[in-house]
Amino acid sequence: MVINDIKEKMPSTEVIDSLSELFKVLGDPTRSKILFTLEHGELCVNDICQCVDMTKYAVSHHLKLLKQSKLVKSKRKGKEIIYSLDDEHVKDLFKCALEHVME
Repeated sequence: MVINDIKEKMPSTEVIDSLSELFKVLGDPTRSKILFTLEHGELCVNDICQCVDMTKYAVSHHLKLLKQSKLVKSKRKGKEIIYSLDDEHVKDLFKCALEHVME
């Protein structure tokens, strides 16, 4: 039966909860702007601020949430912290979502 097959393949409640949380994080326009910015390469907070026209405090807050959700990673380069998309999955996810809404 189709219903039984679907139920057997259904991800666990924990996985579904994580997926829902991911979409909540992605649902914020500022975080979407930050992800779009980082899709173009590694940047420091000041550069991200200029791209999204926001304060360093606001951008840092959103970057923290994006890092917690494993969408963004950071590395220290001298005195600066450089941010980038966490991996190719994030790039693909964002690109696919952007293409979908632009249809």
